[in-house]
Amino acid sequence: MKLKIAIQKSGRLYEDSIKLLKDCGIDVRNGMNKLKAEAENFPLEVFFLRDDDIPQYVADKVADIGIVGENVLYEKQKSVTVVEKLGFSKCRLAVGVGKDENYTGAQYLQGKTIATSYPVLVRKFLDDNNINAEIHEISGSVEIAPGIGLSDAIVDLVSSGSTLFMNGLKETETILKSEAVLVRNNELSEEKLAILSSLVFRMQAVKKAKNNKYILLNAPNERLQEIIALLPGMKSPTVLPLAESGWSSVHSVLNENDFWNIIEQLKERGAQGILVIPIEKMIV
Repeated sequence: MKLKIAIQKSGRLYEDSIKLLKDCGIDVRNGMNKLKAEAENFPLEVFFLRDDDIPQYVADKVADIGIVGENVLYEKQKSVTVVEKLGFSKCRLAVGVGKDENYTGAQYLQGKTIATSYPVLVRKFLDDNNINAEIHEISGSVEIAPGIGLSDAIVDLVSSGSTLFMNGLKETETILKSEAVLVRNNELSEEKLAILSSLVFRMQAVKKAKNNKYILLNAPNERLQEIIALLPGMKSPTVLPLAESGWSSVHSVLNENDFWNIIEQLKERGAQGILVIPIEKMIV
C-alpha cells in the first residue's frame, strides 16, 4: 500500500516540495524527465505534474494527495480537502495598474478591462465588490497587457513586485494571499489515511523547527527569574548552574517572530554569551 502524491514537475514549488520530503526523512530519487518515482524508505509514490493539473488529479483520485499553491487550488475549484498549510511558496494575487494612475480603491476598476490568468478569482473579487469590468483571460506575460493596449489593469501573482515595476505598473489591491498547501481527495481508505497521518506528523515537525530557534545563554542569578519569564520554551526553560558562582546557563526555544524583540530584552537584563542554534526537527 502506497500513498500517491502529486507535486509540480519543475520550478520553485517543485524544489520546495522535494526539500520538504527530504527534511521529513523521505528519499525520492527523480531521474531526468521522469513523471513518476517511488520513495525508498516511506510508502510514497510521487507523480510529477503541471501545477494547474494537480487539483484535478487529486479530485479524480489519480493521486491521493498533492502539493499545490492556494492560487491554483481556488482558481480550479475542484472538490478536494486542504490538509495542511506548508509555509513556503508564499505570494499574493494582486491588482496592478499603470504607475501614474490615481488608484483610489477597488471601484477604480469599474468599467475597466482586466487581463489575468485567474478569471475565476478575479470574477469573484469583482462580484464581491459590485464592480462591472471586462476580463481578458491570457496565459503568461500578463504584465505587458496594459503597455500594448490590451487592458487597463492586470491581476497577477506578485512576490517582490519587481516585474510590475519593470513594466511600468504598481501593485494596488490584494485579492488573495497564497502559499503551498497539502490537499487530499475526499475518499481515502483507512490504510492511506494512516500513512497520510504519519506524513503530516513529519511535516508539522519540520515546520515547527523552521519557525523556532534553540537559544543558550548565561544569566546572572539575581536576574534569573526575569530572564526565565521572557523564555517560555516548549514547557519551561532548562536552567543549569555554571562553574562560576552566581551564574546559570539557560536553554530554551524562541519563536522566529518574537526573536529579536526578546533578544534585546535579555541583553537589557544582563544575559551574556547568547548562542542561537537552528532546529532540524521539533516534536511537541
